[in-house]
Amino acid sequence: MAEQERTFFEYLAYISENHSPLDFMLVADHIDKFFYGALLTIEITVLALLIGGAMAIPLAVARAYRHPWLNGPIFGFTYFFRGTPLLVQTYLVYYGLAQFDFVRESFLWGPILSNAWWCALITFSLNTAGYTTEFLRGAIENTPKGEIEAAQACGMSPRRMMWRVVLPSAFRRALPAYSNEVIFMLHSSVVLSTITLQDILGVGRWLNGRYYLAYEGFITAMIFYMILVFFISKGFRFWEKRWLGHLRPRDTANT
Repeated sequence: MAEQERTFFEYLAYISENHSPLDFMLVADHIDKFFYGALLTIEITVLALLIGGAMAIPLAVARAYRHPWLNGPIFGFTYFFRGTPLLVQTYLVYYGLAQFDFVRESFLWGPILSNAWWCALITFSLNTAGYTTEFLRGAIENTPKGEIEAAQACGMSPRRMMWRVVLPSAFRRALPAYSNEVIFMLHSSVVLSTITLQDILGVGRWLNGRYYLAYEGFITAMIFYMILVFFISKGFRFWEKRWLGHLRPRDTANT
């Protein structure tokens, strides 16, 4: 039995090296590195979305209600992170901060700002906070007047109305746009490979640099990204059906 298995794998290796357009046995030998890269990609993306989303809620509320002191600075913050490429932002944090003496001498330098993982998380969180703030602001501003009037008729205070009516309604209506932001952040995570982190693309680049085979590494990375996007899309479709079901047109023919 062992002899047959050895012969089978030798035959697969022969096909992979001589007759297949892709050396799939080479990919199989290093698939553990791609899974590690996928875990790093998911880790940074999820944490950045959580931190950026938490930051975006108060910023969006201040923007939607035109806070006299905060509206201008928040607009500048969102414009900067939406108007410049994520790659440039990451370079400014990872490479740029090191040129300032007060940064290198601060207590944050050793454990955080000199670490590529932390620099990526900070930049990604600020970037997604800028995008999420703006489309959440639009969702808050477009809250149906009937919902506001109903909350006021129930005697809700402005704070209670915000947390129990306006924000939940805005979250539901912003869900389709937020799904695009999640996918955008996943795709933007390829920036990680440019600052020494071995994400999915970083592993593909490593495979290319070691064996001088572009397709094996990059096509495998592409497949990993497509699988992740598939599960993200399925998850948001499920949540949209669950939380936006009341907005779908009803079949009144049988009622």
